[in-house]
Order: sequence, then C-alpha cells, then structure tokens
Amino acid sequence: MSKSLFQKPIEIKISTVVAVSAILTTADVSALDAALAKMTGGSADFFEDDLTMIDIAALPASTAIDWKAIIAVLTRYRLKPVAVRNAPAAMAAEIAAHGLSLETASKPREEVAVVAPRAEPKPAPAPARPSPTISSTVEPLPNGQQVMIIDTPVRAGQRIYARGCDLIVTAVVNNGAEIIADGSIHVYNTLNGRALAGASGNADARIFALNMSPELVSIAGVYRTFEDGFPAEFARSPAQIRLMGDRIDILSVNSATRA
Repeated sequence: MSKSLFQKPIEIKISTVVAVSAILTTADVSALDAALAKMTGGSADFFEDDLTMIDIAALPASTAIDWKAIIAVLTRYRLKPVAVRNAPAAMAAEIAAHGLSLETASKPREEVAVVAPRAEPKPAPAPARPSPTISSTVEPLPNGQQVMIIDTPVRAGQRIYARGCDLIVTAVVNNGAEIIADGSIHVYNTLNGRALAGASGNADARIFALNMSPELVSIAGVYRTFEDGFPAEFARSPAQIRLMGDRIDILSVNSATRA
C-alpha cells in the first residue's frame, strides 16, 4: 500500500524563529528613511527580508502613526513587518487592517533589537528560516546558569541561538553563518560570519574567538560591521569584543590593546 495514504495533509509543530525588533523612537517616515539609509550604507542586501516586530513603546501615546508609510519604508530596506509590539488595544483593528498581528505580553521574546534611528549602523539577523540540524549540548555552569556547546562547524545559512545562556563553539563559524546568544559567545576556533551577543539586552556580554575575522558583531543591539576587513592588528588572532557605552571595542585577549 502506498505510504502516502498514511501521510497527514498538514502538520503543525512548534518552531523557534528569531525576528528583528524595529524599535521606533519617531513616527516621522522621512526620519526613519534617513536613519535606515545611513544604517545600511546603501547596501541592497544589508537586511534580507528579515521578519520584523515594530515596537512602538518609545512613542508618545498621542503619536499619529501612518502604518502604510512605515510598512513601506521598512519593506524598501528588505525588512518584513509581521507584528506590532507594545501597541494599545485600541489600535488592534487598525493594525490588523494593514496585515500585522498585535503581539501580546505573553508571547516569548526571541528577537534581536534594531533601534531606529541610531547613529551607528545596526544590521539585522539573516532571514528567519529553519536552520539545518546542528549537534549541541547544554551544560550547567557553577552559578546555575547554562551554556550551549556546539561541537560541529556552523556553515553558511545556519543560525544558532543560545537563548538565556552563553554559547561555546569549538568548531569553525563560516562566512554566511550566524551565532546569537543572550549571554557571551566563545569561539575556540575561527569566527567568520555574524556574532551577536547579549541579544536580550545584556550590555556586559562579550564575544571571544581564537581566530577573529567576523563580518559583523553585536553586543546588546549595538552593531559594528567590517566591510573593509577586520582591523589588521587583531585579524586572525585571539581577540575579544565588548561594549563600552555606545561603542564596540576590540581588544586582544592577551593585552590591553584595543581598536
């Protein structure tokens, strides 16, 4: 008998998706457009159709919001709005009319923030899509926290998210790969690709690697890209990355030298 006779027409399973949070500090579409233009530096693939939460918590309650225009400007920069966060219930019908859902406080927050406008470029994670299976373990730390350990290479197009803990990778992180942690990131190998630590807002998180050559790094939502290459004095050598105020610092693991 054909196996297809026993297959279900559809199955619904829980899937963890990392989305971008576009935190609006103004509803002025021109200002948002200018901020995103500066953020992306004119790069057409800076964002890659990332699922996007529009967070309006920072806007005054009386702010008039042109949802159609805001959706249009985000879409123009390849951000894909899917929901609105921190909106009053009175806005629910208007938000729904524009094809967006209204996120409630009970839903888990699993996104990396992109604040607009900001002076420093802040690219977002790659498109939210299921990642290929990667071998990992979660080990407890002495203080009761946990750490996710990845022992296999992280290949282009793969994304690892260590939710609520540190991330340790003992294999290479390739170009086009993305590793995210709510805590710190430790790569005991070569770090290429993107590394985003302190994803839930932990400004004390750091990124460490024995062989540092990332495309992009982020600490607590503050980003730094390396279009012109990683600083030569730290490239391909043990280094750490930390957040000092609103500035991303790069330091040697073995000295106080920084960039």
